[in-house]
Amino acid sequence: MTSTYLPDKRSGPGADLPPPAAGAARGRARRRALHWLTAVGFQVPALVLFGVLVLLPMLFALYASFFRWGGFGMPEDYIGGDNFTRLFDDPVFLGDLWRCLVLVVLSLALQLPFALALAVALNQRIRGRAVYRMLFFAPYILSEAITGVLFAMIFAPDDGLADHVLGAIGLDGVGGQWFADPSTVMATLFLVMMWKYFGFHMMLYLAGLQSIPAELTEAALLDGAGPWQRFRHVTLPLLAPTLRISVFLSVIGSIQLFDLVWVTTAGGPDHHSETMAVTMFQYGFKRYQVGYASAISVAMFAISLVFALAYQRFVLRRDLEGATTTLRGGGS
Repeated sequence: MTSTYLPDKRSGPGADLPPPAAGAARGRARRRALHWLTAVGFQVPALVLFGVLVLLPMLFALYASFFRWGGFGMPEDYIGGDNFTRLFDDPVFLGDLWRCLVLVVLSLALQLPFALALAVALNQRIRGRAVYRMLFFAPYILSEAITGVLFAMIFAPDDGLADHVLGAIGLDGVGGQWFADPSTVMATLFLVMMWKYFGFHMMLYLAGLQSIPAELTEAALLDGAGPWQRFRHVTLPLLAPTLRISVFLSVIGSIQLFDLVWVTTAGGPDHHSETMAVTMFQYGFKRYQVGYASAISVAMFAISLVFALAYQRFVLRRDLEGATTTLRGGGS
């Protein structure tokens, strides 16, 4: 009896494997495809929303910045880069850049050190520290609109709570116009900003402090290091990644500051408290110069992007490299 050899016509994944192994290979391929489709399915709605609500408005703002446009109909009066040239001739916008720099410097020099000092204090074992943390963090929970209305009432000229308190302790001459005086409006505005946002940075620092192993501090204590030496040589270096993130968020927030200023001063008096975002709103929704307002928005985006890229390149580089090394090590 002669047997006839019939070649195996199977092809594709697992063709050279025995039937059980080929079935397992096909099962793995189906699972990988299912996982990939699931990941794409979860990402598509977010990507669509991001494209419609973020990317398209950004692209349209860039497009509108090359037109003289009042916001009605489609832009038609093309003027090239005249809106961007106008930025550098506009004393209000140049003043916005200076005020932004002032807010950044004050935040880095006063707000963040104050938040760090509070975080270090509240990281100690003191009675009622949970209550203190809640009280200091509470201002951040309030919306900017509520905060602005509250402090507009507190610093109301001659009738606000601040003037009444100063008068009660015999410091009548210290109070005054607050938001209404060009010489005091930025200092007053920064006090409001500091009250509103220091709790957020304090909580960031607390989270970073609690991630520092207690054994390191105890070892420094056994070696005879004092409180300042322990903070300088143990706590501060280990808290550095959190500090860098805090500085980044503080600078970006100062560049994009709008709602708190709009509610308290609306940029006054005489533009002395305007920020780039307030100027953009004024031109776009008050004066109907949407083309020029779009140029301001593009400039804000460019400043934020350049700072973010430079900060990531020169400041966050070590943190990002460490995170990448950790991820690669975990996957091997």
